[in-house]
Amino acid sequence: MNRKILCGAGALTASLFAAMPAWAEEAAKVPNPGNNAWMMTSTILVLLMILPGLALFYGGLTRSKNMLSTMTQIGAVAALAMLIWVMYGYSMAFGPVTSEGFIGNFVSSGSLFLSSVTPDSVAATFSDEVISEYVFVCFQMTFAAITVALVLGATVERIKFSAVMAFAVVWLTIVYFPIAHMVWAGGGLLFKLGALDFAGGTVVHINAGVSALVAALILGKRKGFPSEPMPPHSLTLTMVGTGLLWVGWFGFNAGSELEADGTAGLAMINTFVATASAGLFWMLAEKFSGHKGSALGFCSGIVAGLVAVTPAAGNSGPFGAIVLGAVASIVCFIMVSKVKPALGYDDSLDAFGVHGVGGIIGAIGTGIVYQPGLGGPGDGSTAMGAQVWIQIQAVMVSIVWAAIGTVIAIFIAKLITGLRVTEEIEHEGLDIGEHGERAYN
Repeated sequence: MNRKILCGAGALTASLFAAMPAWAEEAAKVPNPGNNAWMMTSTILVLLMILPGLALFYGGLTRSKNMLSTMTQIGAVAALAMLIWVMYGYSMAFGPVTSEGFIGNFVSSGSLFLSSVTPDSVAATFSDEVISEYVFVCFQMTFAAITVALVLGATVERIKFSAVMAFAVVWLTIVYFPIAHMVWAGGGLLFKLGALDFAGGTVVHINAGVSALVAALILGKRKGFPSEPMPPHSLTLTMVGTGLLWVGWFGFNAGSELEADGTAGLAMINTFVATASAGLFWMLAEKFSGHKGSALGFCSGIVAGLVAVTPAAGNSGPFGAIVLGAVASIVCFIMVSKVKPALGYDDSLDAFGVHGVGGIIGAIGTGIVYQPGLGGPGDGSTAMGAQVWIQIQAVMVSIVWAAIGTVIAIFIAKLITGLRVTEEIEHEGLDIGEHGERAYN
């Protein structure tokens, strides 16, 4: 199949469910041990992004009284996502397609509770190779886990732990699993459209970023925002978390090739150079804005670059990745430092400003940097304008689906648990108020 059409980690599973003869043919193959080993390593690298990477990155950005609360929320929703993924999430995301292409036919797929998965069952890669299906299930499971955790960056320091858990169940079910299916499963709506998303620009970052903004708007501002200063309590921990995110992201991006091959190598170098470019350009943007280049700015730029290159990791040449990282960094800087204060919304840790906006830039920009004339791996069969329009459509569908689904999930959580902690707990800190412990003595 055309590499352009097989766009993203989950697309491989189409051959498992499309027709029984294809299933029988793939099932007869033996997984390449090297590819299996690489994918196992990549899966653990993505877990590293969550715990401790994202937990330290977000935790360091909060006030000290909410450090443990932030880290606990991230760890708990990630663990919950893993259990839901095994029970029905994998089946919903990668089960046989429905006629509409919005969701897998998880009821009749036979993969609820992974009942159809065995140590001998396999998942196809982008070539004629296969990997063990359990390995593929684990790899995609970590994507679901980190995406729901990313949403929390906009709601920390004021949302109940019980509300987080209730929200996660509903949100994963009606937002993440359908979008993953639409983009990555054969027959999915955006997959059939020809959208390029190598490792999750729409599925992970636009999805999480838009959901974060909607959740923050419904939840309301933190007590004292924006008049009361709320600086990060430990940029040291945020820097450590940033480093762990960057390291883990090689599993996220290069692992999405599903093989240890040349395209994985391309994704790897793009994850180096786009990120390096973005980190430096954020600091330059600070300098040109009349401020000093900061550690926080460097960390923010690093993440913006990682976000932007995610859909383009295997769909761009290195120079295109450098440009994409720089552009995303500058736009995200403007969004965080200018637009957000002007509009007055309280996206606590800039989940939308970095992940949502960076994801949009990366997803649309992939249609440009994919072109062979710009050093991309495309074959030139689709004109740049046509591919960019396809990317825009995928972005629009992701935004609308995530926004509507998040409204539903938030209000269900509010009905079940309420959303916000009391003013007393918010003042005292969620570490003590919600969990009865402190990060620091």
